Amino acid sequence: MKKAIPFPTTSADSESEESRHALRRAVTMRAHLRDRGTTRFEIDVIDLSVTGFRAQTSFALWPGTTVWLTLPGLAALEAVVAWRDKTRYGCAFSKPLHPAVFDHIVALSNR
Repeated sequence: MKKAIPFPTTSADSESEESRHALRRAVTMRAHLRDRGTTRFEIDVIDLSVTGFRAQTSFALWPGTTVWLTLPGLAALEAVVAWRDKTRYGCAFSKPLHPAVFDHIVALSNR
């Protein structure tokens, strides 16, 4: 019996766009991220969908790590690091964002 590998360790940039389950929007936002037992640190969120986000930071995180993303004016959102490529990360939200929350975050990034 084969074991499933839940989180790829390669960059999502190599994924084909057809495999995406949700619309991904480019954003430019400073945010905070923290994992269990660590102080929070700044990241740059570079794209977002209702199911996850891509970010850049010099802080090291590993696939499978549970993290909490804090965007300006919103409660922390739980996610799991899905992949890492040097200083870029892809994270999947534990619960998909409500479409209105997604639209609000995208609008904030355009200000």
